Amino acid sequence: MPRDKVPSLPEVHRTVNIPNGAGFWRKMLAYAGPGYLVSVGYMDPGNWATDLAGGASFGYLLLSVILLSNLMAILLQALCVKLGVATGRDLAQSCRDNFGPRINFVLWVLCEIAISACDLAELVGSAIALQLLFGIPLAIGVCITALDIFIILFLQNKGFRYLEALVIAIITVIGGCFIAELSFARPEFAAVFQGFIPQAEVVRNPKALYIAIGILGATVMPHNLYLHSAIVQTRNIQETPEKKREAIQFGILDSTIALSLALFINAAILILAAATFHRTGYQDVAEIQDAYKLLSPVLGIAPASTIFAIALLASGQNSTLTATMAGQIVMEGFLQIRLKPWIRRLLTRLVAIVPALLTIVLFGEGSTTKLLILSQVILSLQLSFAVIPLIMFTSDRRLMGEFVNPIWLKVLAYAVATVIVGLNAWLLIQTFLGWLNPIAQ
Repeated sequence: MPRDKVPSLPEVHRTVNIPNGAGFWRKMLAYAGPGYLVSVGYMDPGNWATDLAGGASFGYLLLSVILLSNLMAILLQALCVKLGVATGRDLAQSCRDNFGPRINFVLWVLCEIAISACDLAELVGSAIALQLLFGIPLAIGVCITALDIFIILFLQNKGFRYLEALVIAIITVIGGCFIAELSFARPEFAAVFQGFIPQAEVVRNPKALYIAIGILGATVMPHNLYLHSAIVQTRNIQETPEKKREAIQFGILDSTIALSLALFINAAILILAAATFHRTGYQDVAEIQDAYKLLSPVLGIAPASTIFAIALLASGQNSTLTATMAGQIVMEGFLQIRLKPWIRRLLTRLVAIVPALLTIVLFGEGSTTKLLILSQVILSLQLSFAVIPLIMFTSDRRLMGEFVNPIWLKVLAYAVATVIVGLNAWLLIQTFLGWLNPIAQ
C-alpha cells in the first residue's frame, strides 16, 4: 500500500468484524464503541468548572445551553462518521489530501496544541481527585497520572474492543456516581424541566452569558473530530454503497446514544450544583475543591463528597485514554510520521505536565481551576480550524459521492459552525481582556 494511503490507526484498522445477516441489535452492538470513546471528551474535567459555576450561580437556567451544545456536538460527530466511512480517510488525512503543505503544517500545530490543552485539563482534574480522595499533593498527583500510559499500552495490545469496553465501564461508573448524587440532592424536577427550555435571561444577564459561552466553548473538542473520523474505520465492512450506508447509520446511532449519556452527566453536574449550592445560598461556589468540601455537610450525606471525587477521577482518567490515539491520528494524517504509542503518549504528557507543575509551584494549588479554564480557551482557539474543514469535505460531492451532505444539512452545519466560531471568538476576547470573568475570580 502506498505510504500516503496507509489507513488511520493501521494496527486496529478493520479489526472489528460485523456479523453478516445479523439482526438490528447484534449489528448495533458490533458498531457500538467509537461514539463512547468520543463522548468522554464531552464530560472531561474541563467541563466541570463551568457546569459547577453555572448551577451554583444561576440554578437550572443554563441547562438549555448544555442541551444546545450537545445537539451541536451530535451533528458534528455525525459528519465525522460520514467522512470516515464514505471516504476511508480521517479528517487529518483529508486535510493533507486537499490542502497545501503550509496550511497542513499550521493545522497540525494547532491541533497538537489543542490535544495538549485537553490533556492538561484531564491531568489536572485527575490530580485534584487524587488530592481530595487520598490527600496527595497536586504536584505529585500530576506526576502519578502519567502512569496511565501502561494501561493504554496493555489494552492496545489486547485489541480495540478491550479499550472500548474499559471506556464504557468507566462511563457507567461516572453515571452511577451522579445518579447517587442526584438522589441525595433531590432536585426539583419541575424546575429542572423548565431549565431545559431556553430563556431570555441567559443573554440579558452578562455573567450568565459568559458562563453559557464557556459551556458552549468547552463542549465540542476539536481533537474529537479527528479521532472519530478515524476510529469508525475500525469496523470491518464491505466497500459497497449499501454497507457504507449501514455503517454510517449505525455509527451515527452509536455516537448519538453516547453523547446523550454525556449530556446526562454534564446536566447532572449543573443540577447537583443548583440543588445543593444555589438553593442553600452557596452561590459563589466555582472551585471543584470547594464543591467537594461542601457537598457532604450541605446534603447531610457522608459519602456524597467521596462519590463526587470518584466521579472526577474516573472522568479525568477516561478522557486521557483517547489523547494518545488522537495525537497519533493527527501526526500520521498531517505529517505521515509514526511513533511508538509509548513515545507518543510520553510526549503528550510532558507537554501537559510542565505547565501544570509550573502553575502549581509558582501560583499555588488554588490556581488549578483557572488552569482548567485556560485549557478550554486554548481548545476554543483551535476549534474553527477543525469544524470548517469537516463541513467542507462532507459537503464536497467529489469526495463524498452519494453520501455528500444534502442542502439542508449543509446549511444547518454551517449555521452551527458560525454559532460555535462566533461564540468562541467572543469568549476569547472577554477572557483575554479580563471582562466579566466570574469563574476565574
